[in-house]
Amino acid sequence: MTQKKRIRDKLFPEGGKIRSWLRIINRFFKSIFSISYLKEQKEKIKEKGWRVTFIEMKRYMIMGTIAEPQNIYQKWIELNEPTEKELEDQRNTKFENNPKISIIIPMYNTPVNFFKELVDSLIEQTYSNWELCLADGSPEKNEELKSIYEKDSRIKYKFLGENKGIAENTNEALKLATGDYIGLLDHDDLLPKFSLYEIVKCINKNPEVEFIYTDEDKFEELGGKRYDPYFKSDFAPDTLRANNFICHFSIFKKELMDKLEGFRKEFDGAQDYDILLRMSEEAKNIIHIPKILYHWRVHEQSTAKSGGTAKPYAYEAGIRAIQSHIDRLGLKGTVEHGNTLGTYKINYEIIGNPKVSIIIPNKDYISTLKVCLKSLKKLTTYENYEIIIVENNSEQEETFNYYKKIDGKDKIKVVYYPEIEFNYSKIINFGVKNSSGEYIVQLNNDTELLTPNWLQEMLMFAQREDVGAVGVELFYPDKTIQHAGIIVGIGGVAGHVFKNIPHNMHGYFSKDAMIQNMSAVTAACMMAPKSIYDEVGYMDEKFKVAFNDVDFCLKIREKGKLIVYNPYVQFIHYESKSRGFEDTPEKQARFKNEIDRFYEKWQSFLDKGDPYYNINLRLDNDQYAIREEKIDYEREGNTI
Repeated sequence: MTQKKRIRDKLFPEGGKIRSWLRIINRFFKSIFSISYLKEQKEKIKEKGWRVTFIEMKRYMIMGTIAEPQNIYQKWIELNEPTEKELEDQRNTKFENNPKISIIIPMYNTPVNFFKELVDSLIEQTYSNWELCLADGSPEKNEELKSIYEKDSRIKYKFLGENKGIAENTNEALKLATGDYIGLLDHDDLLPKFSLYEIVKCINKNPEVEFIYTDEDKFEELGGKRYDPYFKSDFAPDTLRANNFICHFSIFKKELMDKLEGFRKEFDGAQDYDILLRMSEEAKNIIHIPKILYHWRVHEQSTAKSGGTAKPYAYEAGIRAIQSHIDRLGLKGTVEHGNTLGTYKINYEIIGNPKVSIIIPNKDYISTLKVCLKSLKKLTTYENYEIIIVENNSEQEETFNYYKKIDGKDKIKVVYYPEIEFNYSKIINFGVKNSSGEYIVQLNNDTELLTPNWLQEMLMFAQREDVGAVGVELFYPDKTIQHAGIIVGIGGVAGHVFKNIPHNMHGYFSKDAMIQNMSAVTAACMMAPKSIYDEVGYMDEKFKVAFNDVDFCLKIREKGKLIVYNPYVQFIHYESKSRGFEDTPEKQARFKNEIDRFYEKWQSFLDKGDPYYNINLRLDNDQYAIREEKIDYEREGNTI
């Protein structure tokens, strides 16, 4: 099967060009005659412009990966958010611990209608032990607000008489707080009625929790359609350093907030980001509640509406906040803007000049190997490396003639795997034991390098004490994504996410384009310290072909180490040319056995769910699609 046919079959699993085009045409007519779809596109044009909207529409027509997500989300809301009876049950719940939640809000020229809706959303909470602490930095006092903040004794209002900036205004609100926990809220956003109930429920189940954050969505007007839900991962330090994915709704234990000494005015615009980064250095118990407990209002002056362009100063402040964070941690490096607006990239300093051993298993297909080696020789800018070709059971004479030509030249050596049966894990372990580098790169022979400084980009993370392995972004030959990280549980076992997305587009909240922590990355290109192989017992040789890299990464995670996905390293991956496909009964039986072994070994992990994914997202789809069923959060392994 040709690469082109494989890609076509991935894009159009029904098979056949006629059916493929019929499906595209069907989507086109379904879309142009759908009033809701057209309204969606009109709003997108306002928000994102013609070009981005057109690209997303084209992606839907061709790939079907954004099939009317608004309607799907509305269905999710109907199925998974509490009914009126459930809200009443919440109001009648008697918790063992009833902490006071202090909601702090800096105000500045707050629109009266927005403020009224915000206050009403708090008064309607099904948990009642809260207080709202307001510090108003507006140039003039707005008397219209008075009747609103005086309607409930739990609301504290302070007029500052001057604008001290958002950080100092927030600190003034913080001074009014007497609660056990501090919640951060913007003056134009809303909390759903059950938000504080879920927070307190979490606190009662996890009394040691110091910091809680939740999922969020957007809305434009009260009672209007909610959209763009962000179902987040559990806490991930590298992801946080690349993007403030935590953002809303953030709740701190009062003692932690006191220790952090509030917000810092030098980070105005990114003051929340700064305090979250500082929190990550101090908090030992961080919990993510995978429920939509915050509604972010979209209007002309909001970051949500402009996509961030309305507040460019905030992104410069973000760079300073991250730089300050890594400086405190003793990590040497510099921070710059990332691939997309609101994301960042840290360039960590390389310590010393460690040797890297690049291990490439190979069987015949010399033309494929030549492409790989040529790209490495031509582009690689890091000099202290060796390439180890692990020959395993080639049959063609020209293969061995080629080995004779390259062995001992251009930092290449060829070693001969002694066993007849193909076992990828054994081959890699053999290569590692014949290497002399401090760091190991597992690299497929059917790859072609695109990024000259790839070894530096991987080393800067692999050298960190808390990191166990680093993966990269891989593309099919047509420059659609082949690998942007692995989610354990996708497809029943584990799967690559964002497959087939074109390189000039991005997946769910641009996760493919930013540095992230993940549970696993593919060994088609993966770097790890050589010491980690001894620490985890090398690659598990019972996984002869499939899931050995996922198993290896999960063993690293068991040791408390992080896995980092770095999209700033890119390869083309021609995918499994020399090994072939699962196209014989023997191979299929072996593949099933490896699935069974993975289940046996990692069932508890699968039951709990991948912490870098979200329980509200589907496991039969690699595009972070929303589940369309009622979710039993307790039964499905949720800790909340």
